[in-house]
Amino acid sequence: MIRCKLEGNFKKLNNYFEKLLEGVNVGVLNKYGREGVAALKAATPVDTGVTAASWYYEIVRDNRSISLVFKNSNVVNHVNIAIILQYGHGTRNGGYVQGVDYINPALKPVFDRLAKDAWKEVTG
Repeated sequence: MIRCKLEGNFKKLNNYFEKLLEGVNVGVLNKYGREGVAALKAATPVDTGVTAASWYYEIVRDNRSISLVFKNSNVVNHVNIAIILQYGHGTRNGGYVQGVDYINPALKPVFDRLAKDAWKEVTG
């Protein structure tokens, strides 16, 4: 029989990770936020151009993480137009408009570059 007994806590490790989060270069996230918005604008299907022009990003930080979040402010009758373009939607007469996956292909190269830069930062 094997027994394990843990003593202490992970306070030092948690403090280490919190200091790492504090040191995240927000300028790099801003760079990739701007790149992502440009990619989304270019990839958004265009009718009037309002949805393409409505992309923006936010950097959201909490006590355990930092996130780069892309959003679209074009909302009509409580419906986000970017979302229904992506996933599709029903019509008033019972029909269905198929969605087009334009968000993921637009952001993939941006996230790939971000991951590469982040890995360089971690490994030195």
